[in-house]
Amino acid sequence: MFDGYDSCSEDTSSSSSSEESEEEVAPLPSNLPIIKNNGQVYTYPDGKSGMATCEMCGMVGVRDAFYSKTKRFCSVSCSRSYSSNSKKASILARLQVTGKPPTKKAKVLQKQPLVAKLAAYAQYQATLQNQAKTKAAAVSMEGFSWGNYINSNSFTAAPVTCFKHAPMGTCWGDISENVRVEVPNTDCSLPTKVFWIAGIVKLAGYNALLRYEGFENDPGLDFWCNVCGSDIHPVGWCAASGKPLVPPRTIQHKYTNWKAFLVKRLTGAKTLPPDFSQKVSESMQYPFKPCMRVEVVDKRHLCRTRVAVVESVIGGRLRLVYEESEDRTDDFWCHMHSPLIHHIGWSRSIGHRFKRSDITKKQDGHFDTPPHLFAKVKEVDQSGEWFKEGMKLEAIDPLNLSTICVATIRKVLADGFLMIGIDGSEAADGSDWFCYHATSPSIFPVGFCEINMIELTPPRGYTKLPFKWFDYLRETGSIAAPVKLFNKDVPNHGFRVGMKLEAVDLMEPRLICVATVTRIIHRLLRIHFDGWEEEYDQWVDCESPDLYPVGWCQLTGYQLQPPASQSSRESQSGSSKQKKKAKSQQYKGHKKKRKMPIGKKPVSLSSLPMTGGVRRSFSGDEELTPPPYRTLPAQTAPEAFPPPSTSREFSPSLKTVTTLQLKEELIDGEDYNFLQGASDQESNGSASFYIKQEP
Repeated sequence: MFDGYDSCSEDTSSSSSSEESEEEVAPLPSNLPIIKNNGQVYTYPDGKSGMATCEMCGMVGVRDAFYSKTKRFCSVSCSRSYSSNSKKASILARLQVTGKPPTKKAKVLQKQPLVAKLAAYAQYQATLQNQAKTKAAAVSMEGFSWGNYINSNSFTAAPVTCFKHAPMGTCWGDISENVRVEVPNTDCSLPTKVFWIAGIVKLAGYNALLRYEGFENDPGLDFWCNVCGSDIHPVGWCAASGKPLVPPRTIQHKYTNWKAFLVKRLTGAKTLPPDFSQKVSESMQYPFKPCMRVEVVDKRHLCRTRVAVVESVIGGRLRLVYEESEDRTDDFWCHMHSPLIHHIGWSRSIGHRFKRSDITKKQDGHFDTPPHLFAKVKEVDQSGEWFKEGMKLEAIDPLNLSTICVATIRKVLADGFLMIGIDGSEAADGSDWFCYHATSPSIFPVGFCEINMIELTPPRGYTKLPFKWFDYLRETGSIAAPVKLFNKDVPNHGFRVGMKLEAVDLMEPRLICVATVTRIIHRLLRIHFDGWEEEYDQWVDCESPDLYPVGWCQLTGYQLQPPASQSSRESQSGSSKQKKKAKSQQYKGHKKKRKMPIGKKPVSLSSLPMTGGVRRSFSGDEELTPPPYRTLPAQTAPEAFPPPSTSREFSPSLKTVTTLQLKEELIDGEDYNFLQGASDQESNGSASFYIKQEP
């Protein structure tokens, strides 16, 4: 591979005298080959030592072959020449030997062969290392199996019918245990692909545990398969397609008349609908296409929206690239039914802040998304009693989705949209307000947490703990938003505590993780990411498009993040400590930005520095003051869709949590009577779980 390669080992040692120190070079390891070039001896690059550049002559070589402790020089002569601390002196010394100064071209010609080959080999070794790391990561991801995870822990997965936005969510039908299907026979020595009939033993989302007919109670060849996959067919498909049905080799001896056996076993049995595969294909057709333009929340300033372009669509999830991103890396992930995206012109129609693009005209091929593709919000009547600025309520904090906080309505927009701020954490210019619709399941009336035994996060800096709504309203001279204005619909969602699913980490929305439902408060679900501490849990609505059945990632080709390992958790724990330290410096006026390692469960898109207790931007940069709100007349925007809990980048606040102790007291002359909320297990139905306000 190299010129002058000598496979024999050769000991070499010399001393280096320089201004910093003189040391004896240790003998080269005998197990490493030697490279000789122009009288210099170098160890063969092993991909670990790295490369170094001589500070005297500029030669590039293997770091281990360089001299001095700091490996600054390629040879003794360079080290001694540099010790004079004078470039002129070293040049004069060279003049005395050669009679003329070596030109750069001569240097390059002299050292080019070794330098080029060393660099090429080092790059080759680095590529091999990167490939090894990538392969290891892929093995880690591919090594996770939903089937093994569920079987080994006796878990239960949420049924597909819980996810109306997912493929087959509305037409799953009676697919259940004991349904028979035709699948490839893997226990066969025939060279061609053959099939056999199997029954569903257990369902976990899209995945089914199958057992070949004839194995009775023997689970020896049971296997997991995605029901919506291309290799699963209804009984009768083989006959219609001319495919052979061949019993598994392990049980071929059990029966002599397999036709009679199948007739007996399949009489009265259920199978998939004949058009099942067609329905699967149709349910995976998505109206959003690349190059469509939308308005989406600005991940660096939640108070406003920006124009973004659909870059790709995977399973209904959109990768949006902000229109001004030149390198197309400034992106945002969300589902096509997300309340964070809207048609072009939505912000203007309701009076929402909007960042104008520097791009004066559309790029070639880009076009506005038709408004009818966006989900519609429930129409509301704002002419009568309605939300007003300054009213208090409780809201899920989009900067920390594990908490429900004391909040205030800061601006009433058109079409039922509200700008809301978290008390004690607001910027003076309203740059950290966020938009929820009046029917959003992420806002609640005063006392909701108390009734349902949820920890309420009081305003930052509020010292009168435990927090009491009655005292707080009196101290701030505020009133609570009327209970009757909130959304009290509770669908029969079907979720149960302990069910497994795949959920988007809304703090890093490109990631979908293995998750568990740990609490159910009517339509509100608490999602826990397996392998991570509870502080990373998120409150999510039961109809959120960011929840998916087990097997969704496999079906759509999206990458699933497996449960965190112990090493990942320890890494995250260390990062959390650094984050707290950085935050303490931020309060002193320093700008800090923490880099989140990829591969561990991230907490946010990026840290949100704090200065004086005020949240700033998602990226950690100083937030520019957005333009003030303009009061626009109410206009009809029938295709608008509300942007509730946004996946903002944040630094989790120091949580000061207390259980609300609200008594039946008079608030602004009105009686508030409380009804005990349903337990976590009572997840469905329209129980009265809010404060009832009586005249």
